[in-house]
Amino acid sequence: AFPDRARVRIADTTGLPFRAAADPFAAQAGQDAIVTASAALRGTAVALRAIAEDVRLLASGPRAGFGELILPALQPGSSIMPGKINPVIPEVVVMAAIQVCGLDAAIGMAGQSGHLQLNTTLPILGANLLTQVQLLSGASQTFARRCIAGLIANEDACRRAAEQSLGMATALAPSVGYDVAADIAKEAARTGASVRSVARAHVALAGMSDAMLDGLLDPRGFVGG
Repeated sequence: AFPDRARVRIADTTGLPFRAAADPFAAQAGQDAIVTASAALRGTAVALRAIAEDVRLLASGPRAGFGELILPALQPGSSIMPGKINPVIPEVVVMAAIQVCGLDAAIGMAGQSGHLQLNTTLPILGANLLTQVQLLSGASQTFARRCIAGLIANEDACRRAAEQSLGMATALAPSVGYDVAADIAKEAARTGASVRSVARAHVALAGMSDAMLDGLLDPRGFVGG
């Protein structure tokens, strides 16, 4: 009666619906549920790392990088770059995500070792899964609380970057044609001027008012803002 009594006790203690496996032989031979859970955690880690990497890259600067985001300052500054805010929290998330992916690889290998209902690798399966959960929960909560909550958009830097983007010329194509828009972009690239200033001086746009041109080249319209 031990298995049934143990399940009832665990369910009462945890509030979780523990039940007997439908096929106890399969459950003992392999730990597919842990492998599947680990894969889901790996997917979460991959997504979380991608977000953290983007935040770190967009916050690079203040002058030599993108500088589109301003991170909360959690340290006095960089030891070799005065004025720089080190992206310490995004880097914590990146490292946690890398570790979770490594633990998932170990779980995948251990999950293949359930030879003939003797899964001797169960300790590493359990330990790694719990570590994955701890790493991801800690990293995501820290990321939300100590980075995302205090994140500020550097509107001036974003506006300057948009104005210098050659992609702005694409918005002119429906009105002036692809060839003219391409010529404007090429001239802007060659001279270092903005698409807006080149377009204003372009002979093909002589009949277009400044207000109409500004409307076409409004970056907020590109993203539905």
